[in-house]
Amino acid sequence: MRAWMASDPIERAKYDAAYPRVSDAVTLYAWREPAFHVARWTAQVGADAVRLGAVVPCALAFLLFWNGHYWWGLLAAFAFSLIDFAGRMLARLTGARSRWGVALSDAVALIHPPLWSWAWEHGLAAYGRPLEPVYATMVLWAIVAGYAAERAIEYVFRRRFGGLDIQRWKKVDSRFALVGAQSNINLLILAAALLFGLPDVGLELVALWTIVSLIFHAVRLAQASDQLARGRKIASWLKA
Repeated sequence: MRAWMASDPIERAKYDAAYPRVSDAVTLYAWREPAFHVARWTAQVGADAVRLGAVVPCALAFLLFWNGHYWWGLLAAFAFSLIDFAGRMLARLTGARSRWGVALSDAVALIHPPLWSWAWEHGLAAYGRPLEPVYATMVLWAIVAGYAAERAIEYVFRRRFGGLDIQRWKKVDSRFALVGAQSNINLLILAAALLFGLPDVGLELVALWTIVSLIFHAVRLAQASDQLARGRKIASWLKA
């Protein structure tokens, strides 16, 4: 850890080299600078401690959404996103990670998006814009089922094509990753709707965008499978 903190130019060079080339727009552009400083400030405690600490704002966001305190919840949610990402970057830079730390971080990353959506829907009543119960269930199922199906497609793609992430196949996939229905992008959608006092519409838009993203990735998986069946190599455009 201390070796990474040796000097600022070296730190920055290592950080930039380790930074992901493909991710959502918030991670690629908004978090680059603040995550660097968070990683530096927390290097002494280690990546596992940072990612464990990120659970606090994650849980706080759930509770705030649940009670309709959306702006405070969004602040906690973005704080979680930043701290968790900084912890992941710190793990890359130092190589110091434990099995339990990785498992905890991956578990939280996997389950928090549908839980936040559930909490957001529950908080609509406290906010004063509840959805009709049957319709609310349909919206939540669209989000949760769509989210689960997308994760399944990503898993199948990696298994079928030698560990290649679907977002790294072609340039269009990497471009779509900037705005696809990932946690950070969904938060931006919710925040934009909340600016107009319409958190219910925000949840509906998240459901719609989740389905659109699912269709896009399902089509891309089918296209890649077809190309493989035709004897074409499936490789990342980033290695061209």
